[in-house]
Parts: sequence; C-alpha cells; structure tokens
Amino acid sequence: MISYLQHLTYWDWLAFGTLLLILEVFGAGGYLLWLGVAAATVGVLTFVFPSMPWTWEFLLFGVFSVLSAVLWWRRQRSAAKPSDQPGLNQRGQELLGRQFVLHEPIDGGRGKIKAGDSLWLVSGPDLPAGTPVRVIGQQGVLLQVEAV
Repeated sequence: MISYLQHLTYWDWLAFGTLLLILEVFGAGGYLLWLGVAAATVGVLTFVFPSMPWTWEFLLFGVFSVLSAVLWWRRQRSAAKPSDQPGLNQRGQELLGRQFVLHEPIDGGRGKIKAGDSLWLVSGPDLPAGTPVRVIGQQGVLLQVEAV
C-alpha cells in the first residue's frame, strides 16, 4: 500500500478528485467539493511536473484543501446579507401583535384560536371562548396570548 501511495500518477489524483466530486453530488453539503478541487489541482500539477516527489503531492493536497475551504468560507461570510423578509418560514411570526377571538376556551393554560383557515394552540390565562386576545409571543407551534 505504501509503495502504491509513493508512486501516484496524475490519473490517480484526477480519479480521486472525480470520486470526491461525485460523492459531493449525493449530498455532502459542500465538504467534499473543495477536497475534490484540491485533488484535481494536484493531478494537474503532477501532470505538469511528473517527477514531483510523493511527499510534495500529499503536502500540496493538504494545503490546497485547507486553502480552498478557507477562501470559500470567507467569501460566503462576506457575501451573506440579512434577509428582507426575516420571518419568511416562521409561520407564527406574522401573527405576533395581531388580535384574534378565542375559538376554544383557554382552560388549564391551553386553548385555540382560529387564524385564517388554521387553528393554533395558544397558552395564556384561563379565558372563555369568544374572548378577544392578542398574540404576544411564540414557542414553536404554541402561541402565547393575553386578553385585549
């Protein structure tokens, strides 16, 4: 095994890079992308410099892997911008501050309101059905309400 690793050709590096890129397609989340690019880069360098020692090949692979990942991470961080719709996928966030009528009474701290075409589980002080309430918070799917 050691003698094989000491005599890697550019085809081996390109095949390794291709394998990593194929595995990335199956959902590695970007982790194997930069390793595949680094392996392909070492393959190209091994083609250009065929007498490169194997220790340099592995050293370059490690350096290119870390360098490409760090550069991509920095680019992603600098390109990130806050959303113009921060509560887009948080369904209960658009209900904060709005008033509704209790659909089912709050008994033992739990009840239900009808918001649009959905029923929401609410928590708050015990109140009879039909009481107007205001949504003041959210914990997961449970809305916190107070009497208006």
